Amino acid sequence: MQKKEILSLDATDVRILQLIQANAKLTNKEIASRVDMSITPVYERIRRLEEKGIIAAYRAELDRVHLGYELIAFCNISLKEHNKTFLDRFEEEVMKLDEVIECYHIAGLFDYLLKVALKDMVAYHNFIIGKLATIDNIGNVQSMFVMNEIKSFQGYNIHL
Repeated sequence: MQKKEILSLDATDVRILQLIQANAKLTNKEIASRVDMSITPVYERIRRLEEKGIIAAYRAELDRVHLGYELIAFCNISLKEHNKTFLDRFEEEVMKLDEVIECYHIAGLFDYLLKVALKDMVAYHNFIIGKLATIDNIGNVQSMFVMNEIKSFQGYNIHL
């Protein structure tokens, strides 16, 4: 992973980012009125934030339970071998798995942490046996299951 430059933001940039993060459907006009600016400078600031990569994407947050994803599992993965080829191959294979909604290469007792969204425990079993276990070089999988979601990601705490 390449280290990215941390860009300096002023108070207006921060406020714009807070507003967009809370509701990406806000129009430039609505944002402009909330930051006490005209539309054109707000548009230009947002465009600059997009070009610099600070605003990476716009997405809708969907309710997973309404979509049938009632089970969230965190899978700790240990690989047998740790050379670049095996790491790259594992990451390529994980990227193909629709059930994996997040994947992190981590330090510590395990090599990777997967966040997996599934319908139920039967779907989890099928995922482990039919998909995850088919990836070469996995030495160990240890899973934890979410019983109740207390706090989910709502955005970054942006400050000056």
